[in-house]
Amino acid sequence: QMQLVESGGGLVQAGGSLRLSCVASGRTLSSYAEGWFRQAPGKERELVAAIYWGNGHTEYVDSVKGRFTISRDNDKNTVYLQMNSLKPEDTAVYYCAASSRWPIRSDGVDYWGKGTLVTVSS
Repeated sequence: QMQLVESGGGLVQAGGSLRLSCVASGRTLSSYAEGWFRQAPGKERELVAAIYWGNGHTEYVDSVKGRFTISRDNDKNTVYLQMNSLKPEDTAVYYCAASSRWPIRSDGVDYWGKGTLVTVSS
């Protein structure tokens, strides 16, 4: 079993930045693909960024391209999401996920974190 614990969420003004962290325990992150999902009130959970376990290839949803960066530190067993130029529409609960499948899909995730709330004020 793997446990994922997110941190770094909070309240930020539009245009600001936050860095989310996801620390894994129980298993090695480098054996999985990792993703950050988000879910806003009344909306479905969507994948915003993903990183492949092998070559570190990354993918992003169009709405965050150029603003968000996903990265991984294998030594710390941690995955990050750097979020810049935040917009009110980025407000959501952000979830860390680990998957043995690529591409990552929410119905194929092996492990989920409990989420961290990001609120962007206008």
